[in-house]
Amino acid sequence: MIHTENLTKSFKTKAATTVAVDQLNLDVAEGEVFGFLGPNGAGKTTTVRMLTSLISPTNGTAIVNGFKVGQHNQDIRRSVGILTETPGMYDNLSAEFNLEVYARLYEVKDVKGQVEKYLRMLGLWDRRQDEAGTFSKGMKQKLAIARSMLHEPKILFLDEPTSALDPEAAHLVRDFISELRTQGRTIFLCTHNLDEADRLCDRIGLFKSRLLVIDTPSNLRNQLFGRKVVFHIRNPQADMEEQVKKLAYVRDARIVDTKLVVTLEDPETHNPDIIRLLINLSADIQFVGELRHSLEDVYLQLMRKA
Repeated sequence: MIHTENLTKSFKTKAATTVAVDQLNLDVAEGEVFGFLGPNGAGKTTTVRMLTSLISPTNGTAIVNGFKVGQHNQDIRRSVGILTETPGMYDNLSAEFNLEVYARLYEVKDVKGQVEKYLRMLGLWDRRQDEAGTFSKGMKQKLAIARSMLHEPKILFLDEPTSALDPEAAHLVRDFISELRTQGRTIFLCTHNLDEADRLCDRIGLFKSRLLVIDTPSNLRNQLFGRKVVFHIRNPQADMEEQVKKLAYVRDARIVDTKLVVTLEDPETHNPDIIRLLINLSADIQFVGELRHSLEDVYLQLMRKA
């Protein structure tokens, strides 16, 4: 659904040339929720603007939903939905009329029906007659999400969709995104909420002008940290750590308080062998669990390397 080759955008001033997006090569599949993560100023929003034909690239090519950026810009704009960082509604118009205006611009056939559908889905139907200017920032954000969906786009670009939302509203939006995934829509998600990206995204790309790495969240965790299993033991002894380290499939083992932390590649296969070994060493095993690194750990480590 999205394909780029050496996509580049630079901005020139009298003093210097700044490269915001540097030779981006990326493929996002149909029905995928793709997380695009990076610090402020990394070029994420510039990338979205190029992919939605709001600005033109300096170099490289991009294909979005079968249309080429720079050649089929109107077709791209018709086939994608976009949520920008700022909602950009008409404050003096009602929420309902705001959406009706945009629905007509998108040439939606059933304007009233589509407006009602998404106002109800996002919990705004009871406030439909209120002026958008009276809405909280979070409500405006939900109204903007509704606007992005009116024409039933195949690809949805979301820039910080849960920004400024309270926990209940953010949960509603995340459920909404999950529902869109079941409908086969492709979602390009820019977010600073790493827990949100971990829960929603099939793959993530870490970006800082250049694409640093791209993979599933679980694969990135395993590549950086390996998988760690924690054996809680009533009576840990130093020789338990040494004996477990000798196992060929164990990358590391160490005792921390009453826990033996073991790093290995395939716990599902090898945990039973480790348990048998520990029992033979007279270990009183209380319970076993996996130590899971957060996506924040992955993000910070890779950004430090970058």
